[in-house]
Amino acid sequence: MQFEKKISLVTGANRGIGKAIAKKLLEKNVIVIGTATQPEGVKKISKYLHGQGLGIQLNICDSISIKLCLEKIKKNFGLINILINNAGITQDNLLIKMKENQWDSVINTNLTGTYRISKEVIPGMLKKNYGRIVNIGSVSGFVGNPGQTNYSASKFGLIGFTHSLSREVAKRGITVNMICPGFIDTDMTRILSEKHKEKILSFIPINRFGSTKDVAHAAIFLASDEASYITGETIHVNGGMYMK
Repeated sequence: MQFEKKISLVTGANRGIGKAIAKKLLEKNVIVIGTATQPEGVKKISKYLHGQGLGIQLNICDSISIKLCLEKIKKNFGLINILINNAGITQDNLLIKMKENQWDSVINTNLTGTYRISKEVIPGMLKKNYGRIVNIGSVSGFVGNPGQTNYSASKFGLIGFTHSLSREVAKRGITVNMICPGFIDTDMTRILSEKHKEKILSFIPINRFGSTKDVAHAAIFLASDEASYITGETIHVNGGMYMK
């Protein structure tokens, strides 16, 4: 896979799936800029990048924060070739108990945040007639999950966003695709009880939780030149839990 002289931006890169994707990009000698919302996360990113990129604090709910982040990247490295929209949050609650701020914050981060940063990155890709955008969704966006009406809505919204944007920019050498992970072995799933884990595994034909590397491998492919004829698509990385 050809990645020479590519510059990538991975949001939410301080842990989990974002970190795994960033580290895989490093292995391909891509310059990686990883973002986190807190200074502690930025330090973690800069530490594992080993000088082959930069950790930057970013609030994807704040347009000014996005502009400042992209200006710093442009000044130090140039225009972004690869954008991995990974940053996201959960604030689970049953709908009848869900507070409006829980709904708003999840939609604003997971869906509107992707809109904001993609809108600012695409002009640079248009100048180069080249770009790769990979949005990280969730199996919850397809099958739903009790207590996650906000999260599921935000991730299903990304599907329509991906389809529409891919049609807008395809003629300019920019692809826009999506990965929908199932249950992945991360901090969020490790806190589940053994009984809950067993119940989840009963729905996964491969009979294990995925690893962050499983998702990263798919992201690396979609970000590569080998995937230049793939756009507007969703790759499901869920061990067979959901099939389409």
